[in-house]
Amino acid sequence: MLQEYNGELAALATAIFWTITALAFESASLKVGSLSVNIIRLFIGFMFLTIFASIRRAMILPFDASVENWTWLTISGLVGFVFGDLFLFKSYTIIGSRFSMLIMTLVPPITALLGFFILNEKLTLLNYFGMTLTFSGIAMAIFSRGQNDKISLKLSPRGILYAFGGALGQAAGLVLSKLGMNSYDPFASTQIRIISGMAGFIVIVTLLRRWAKVGVALKNRKGMTGIIIGSFFGPFLGVSFSLLSVKYTETGIASTIMSLVPILIIPPVYFIYKQKVTIIEIFGAIVSVIGVSLFFIR
Repeated sequence: MLQEYNGELAALATAIFWTITALAFESASLKVGSLSVNIIRLFIGFMFLTIFASIRRAMILPFDASVENWTWLTISGLVGFVFGDLFLFKSYTIIGSRFSMLIMTLVPPITALLGFFILNEKLTLLNYFGMTLTFSGIAMAIFSRGQNDKISLKLSPRGILYAFGGALGQAAGLVLSKLGMNSYDPFASTQIRIISGMAGFIVIVTLLRRWAKVGVALKNRKGMTGIIIGSFFGPFLGVSFSLLSVKYTETGIASTIMSLVPILIIPPVYFIYKQKVTIIEIFGAIVSVIGVSLFFIR
């Protein structure tokens, strides 16, 4: 019975993994800088994947991938890991992981739109209703009513733009991943994406002459702890499960379920970071969960 929803369940697992990742990478980025976190976490994530691949597939690198796999997944890695995450991680340092993840809820409609044009995917009216409910619930958690009775959201415009860039990169990367992965192994596909991501960041760090800062980051114990935790749940488990999800369900559905991160992040920021959580945010979480549940109806 559950096998029918492998894609949706993988997307839900991805949302949980990315919640942990967002908190870990926000902490690390504030300590050692977002660019250093970006390149180090890809190398660590690649090591995790290589070890896993050698055990699971008896192959340390995706030598069995086709030229088409390599082409599209390489482009996907550059778009998602380099363009998307470079902006997303920068937004962490400006508006924080919680608000960054809230803005990342723009990923599903962008993904659905790209999936329609590139993959010829179609969504049902019930899917659209579920997406609307999900976004309505998330909107309740984002916006608040001020003293003048006007709804407002006080965020840095620069931080919003960075987060939007992250959303655009993730959506495009997800669609390109499905196009390049086809029936190929999701974990091996992630390896290819990370290889291209590492290559992209090596070029950026070299051009910006930031290798000295990367070296300093490697010596920062607290920063590295966050990077290692984030790398395990992000580039290794999170990205791989996101590809597993789009392999078995539509990209629009998968990305909508993955967009629950802003809701899932509420409990840890409340209990661990002691941030205030309002009743309307809790109500928004309930509405979002109801919206996501509609994607499980066939």
